[in-house]
Amino acid sequence: MTSRTVITGIGVVAPNGVGADAFWKATQSGVSVLDRVTRSGCEHLPLRVAGEVRGFDPGALVEDKFLVQTDRFTHHALAAADLALEDARLGRADYEGDPFSFGVVTAAGSGGGEFGQRELQHLWEEGPRFVGPYQSIAWFYAASTGQISIRRGLKGPCGVVCSDEAGGLDAFAHADRAIRRGSRAMLVGATEAPLAPYSIVCQLEYEGLSLRDDPERAYRPFTDQACGYVPAEGGAMFVVEAEDEARRRGATVRAVLAGHAATFSGTRRPDEAGEGLAHAVRGALREARCAPEDIDVVFADALGTPQADAAEAAAILHALGDHGRKVPVTAPKSGTGRAYCAAPALDTAAAVLALEHGVVPPTPNVYDVCHDLDVVTGSARSADLRTALVLSRGRMGSNSALVVRKGSPADS
Repeated sequence: MTSRTVITGIGVVAPNGVGADAFWKATQSGVSVLDRVTRSGCEHLPLRVAGEVRGFDPGALVEDKFLVQTDRFTHHALAAADLALEDARLGRADYEGDPFSFGVVTAAGSGGGEFGQRELQHLWEEGPRFVGPYQSIAWFYAASTGQISIRRGLKGPCGVVCSDEAGGLDAFAHADRAIRRGSRAMLVGATEAPLAPYSIVCQLEYEGLSLRDDPERAYRPFTDQACGYVPAEGGAMFVVEAEDEARRRGATVRAVLAGHAATFSGTRRPDEAGEGLAHAVRGALREARCAPEDIDVVFADALGTPQADAAEAAAILHALGDHGRKVPVTAPKSGTGRAYCAAPALDTAAAVLALEHGVVPPTPNVYDVCHDLDVVTGSARSADLRTALVLSRGRMGSNSALVVRKGSPADS
């Protein structure tokens, strides 16, 4: 198949807004929604600041029979999938005659920690008869993929990517491969809900986790005050299709998945991890048949520690050459938190929306950049945007890079 893989629908459940429009309005304005952790049972934990999805009522969006079977991270995924399908104007009637042509792939890093903790507490305090039957599946990383496919009757290629935070971009490569092998459409993305007590305790040993208690200073990547990142929940789901299929049914092509590459350096040394990220960028550019100077904006991984930020800056400069000093770089997640596998999914949503509107969103809470990068701070910047580069890294050297191009209303 020679048809390109394109994005036709975006669904977002994020700390700064539910729905692509609300998310973009907040992202473009540079608003920071980082605040004190309010989730029950977390009051005594050292993590003070996070990006919570507030005002999200899963019961208003998801049927009861699915709610009782699933954790909060899957509630986010089910809601975001609905929003993506609605945005793509893709209903059950469009695929019920051939459900094996429509699949699902998600990425997850934390799984259903809240659900699992609750059931284990029942086991510890009351005994095995008080543990619900869905404990065996709700915590599992693949739960969102499975429940979306069951709920929507999607019987095509389905899978889950567990490659740490970079999996949020790697999932797009899996979806693209399925499209190129003949699938008509895929739901792809990532959501997380890592703010339950058990989940937070597991994160406390993560290198780079910020324990600052001031929301405006807890996550300041690329500055001399960088002290790590704060976690977040939420995420984004996308409808991707073969371009000829999307055109046939009159869908709006929001963006093109142009190129992807992933590397694994297997190290905690930032300098070696930076080399791996640069290699991933070059691989994504090759697949996209894209020169470094064609990149109009970079959505950075922005871990927020001095060594990691320096390694990412070096990777951008090595991979893009002199253009790396000129291209606008942004990290909207400094205002929403780093949602693990869902962080690059949200960045991809922001990248598509930035291409559509010709606006580079700013990096909240960042003013004094100390790296040789053109980091967009303060307010959004208007620009002629055609091609975006999205970066993601995970612990122990997982790296991923995705190139997305602006959609075209005409057949190009």
